[in-house]
Parts: sequence; structure tokens; C-alpha cells
Amino acid sequence: MNQRQLREVVFVDGVRTPFGRAGEKGYYADTRADDLVVHCIRELLRRHPELPPERIDDVAIAATTQTGDQGLTIGRTAALLAGLPRSVPGFAIDRMCAGAMTAVTTTASGIAFGAYDVVIAGGVEHMGHHPMGDGADPNPRFVSERIVDPAALNMGNTAENLHDRFPGITKDRADRYAAASQRRLAAAYAAEQIQPDLVPIATRRTPSEGQPGTGWELRTVDEPPRPGTTVEDLATLRTPFRAHGRVTAGNAAGLNDGATTALLASEQTAAELGLPVRMRLVSFAFAGVEPEVMGVGPVPATEKALRNAGLSIDDIGLFEINEAFAVQVLSFLDHYGIDQDDPRVNRYGGAIAVGHPLASSGVRLMTQLARQFEEDPSVRYGITTMCIGLGMGATVIWENPHHAEYGAGTDSTATATRTEGNPA
Repeated sequence: MNQRQLREVVFVDGVRTPFGRAGEKGYYADTRADDLVVHCIRELLRRHPELPPERIDDVAIAATTQTGDQGLTIGRTAALLAGLPRSVPGFAIDRMCAGAMTAVTTTASGIAFGAYDVVIAGGVEHMGHHPMGDGADPNPRFVSERIVDPAALNMGNTAENLHDRFPGITKDRADRYAAASQRRLAAAYAAEQIQPDLVPIATRRTPSEGQPGTGWELRTVDEPPRPGTTVEDLATLRTPFRAHGRVTAGNAAGLNDGATTALLASEQTAAELGLPVRMRLVSFAFAGVEPEVMGVGPVPATEKALRNAGLSIDDIGLFEINEAFAVQVLSFLDHYGIDQDDPRVNRYGGAIAVGHPLASSGVRLMTQLARQFEEDPSVRYGITTMCIGLGMGATVIWENPHHAEYGAGTDSTATATRTEGNPA
């Protein structure tokens, strides 16, 4: 029997819908979740005519609430609705906020193993149609056997718990970070660094734009951002999760709708088909933490991913950290001694400004990192990382193909002696 050889995995491209605010007045109140995914898949194919659709080996789409227009094995249904050949299979994934990130790492592992050559991976969340936890029935043993504090089932409570654990992360610090996120996103929009990755979506007009059903509007920008937000503005917001607390609607991500998809391939297949290489996957890791402080999850996940890659935090030149809550990002930065205004961190702003449609967000982090790699060839490695509900964290490390030493010391036909969890 021949020894199996692992293959390098590359990120070819990624797109997303503009993110909308959840609710009856939001962009996508009258738009189906699966249709958002379909638009993203079709856009990837439109951008890459060099890819024969029949060469796509699988479609993995994540959703946290897998029911209604996010159910019915959404990876397969979206593939069919997008017009992919019926020979292309698909499946659904749920790892809450890290759904799209897990879709990427799961299919990337299949590429490294040789089961796939090209895949589409992404996520969707329509929180207007499916509020977080809607229809869930937590096992009573969680409470009766004290497996999880009931408060841990509310993400806002876990963020307040983080403030308790790290008293140096004050509300003022969180508000300053949140205002900076809004400024960075506004600057990225002004520099047209966000728009190239957006898929325009035509939707019915909302009540605020006239009577619903009386016309259509083309959505070309994100709905959640509040440019011009100041620390003084944020200081006046109420703290809904605790009296005299520190977590507000201004220093946390909102409730949002949106979808993302990414195209991944083996390095050899990308070369064969002439597909661009925007990033190389170096390693990834998931880790569990106490559900009551789920926001610290990115720290052990990053430690694990760095160890698998043989890198240190000092090797990382760009950080894309999902901003579920400002305190969660600040706890990560403080752990590594990184200033909250460090220019390596969330250069385009983050979820506090742009929104966090749960299972879709992981690929947004990746598309933004890929564009920053193109803009800054001096950076060799970057990470995408996020916390996950019920006490988990996820981190993926990527290499910049524009760096002078890209691929140095790697072997695209490396044998299966690499550390588990590191397919590249």
C-alpha cells in the first residue's frame, strides 16, 4: 500500500452578501436565507469561469438554526438552487458562530486528504427569521446536574462574566474599542476595501423605505454600521444583561442576516485550472472552555493552532478577530500583550460595526484577511479567530502568497507525518 500524502490547501476566493439588520425593517425581512446563499455561490462561479462547475466536489453550508429556510440540508439544497450539476453533493454544518469556519476547515481537511479537489464552503444566518435559540429545548440535566450555569445560554451574560474575570477591561475600554471598530470600517469603505467582496442583493423595500411590496431595492452596502459613533454616544446606552453592567448594544455585535461562501482547492488543482491563490491554509484548531466565559475560547484555540504550525504569536502579522463583544476581543489582546489600537488587529473594523450573522461570519474574516494580504506583502502569516457559544474557540492560520518567503520550508507533497489538526 502506498503511503498517503497530504496536499496543500489554498483559499481561492470568498464573497458575502451585504449584512442586514434582523427584523421586519431589515434588508432581508422578505428574503429567504437559502436564496442569500444561492447568490453567493453563483457569484463565485461568475468570478471564476475557469472553474468547470462539475469539478466542485462538495458544498458545505453552515447555519446555527437549521430549520425553515435554513434547513433541509442547506448545502445540498443551495447547490441545486444555484444551478450546480446534480452530481455535486452538499451538506449542512452547525458549530454556532463558527459554522462557516468549520465548513472551511472540514472541507479543507478533505482536500488535504485527497477526497476533494475543489469545494465551496460557507454559512448563512437569518436572525430575523430564526432568532438565536428559537425552538431550542436545552436538556434539563444542564441545570439539574449543574453542567452549565443557565446564564451561560445567554451570550450577553457570558460577556458580563468576562468583564468580571478581567476587571481591567472596563466599560470605557470596551466602548473605546467599539468606536474604533466603527471608524476602521468607515475608513475601509471609503478606501473601497469592503465593496469588492460584496454580492449585490435585490430585495423588497422595507416599511421605512415605503410600503413593503411596492418595489425593489438593490443592497450593495452593509446595513448595520453606524459611522461617526463616539465613545460619548456609547456611554449613554443601557446595559440590558445586568444592572450597572458593561455590555451594551454599542460594544457588541447586533442581530443580523447574511451569507458567505468561499472557494477552496488543492494547490495542484488551482494550478491546473488557473485558479488564483489568495491564501494558503497553515493550521487550524478548535478548543473548549467554560461555557460561562465562552469569549476566552480564541486563546486556547490560537495556542493550539500556533503549536501545530510551529509558530509563535510574534509570527502573526495580521489578526481578524470576530467581534461578538468588545470584551471578548480585549481579553484575547490582553492575553498576548497586544494593544487594542494595534494596527495589525481588524484593520477593516469588525462585527461590532459590520454585523455578525452567526454561522456566516467565519468566511467574512477570511475574505478580509485575504484582501489585507494583497495590500500588505510584508506580512507572511495571519489568523482568523472567533469565540463560539457554549464555550468554544476556533482559530485558522493562513500564509500570504504575496510574501517573499511564501511557501519557504513547505513541501506540497508532504507525507502524513504532520500534526493532527494541521492539514497543510
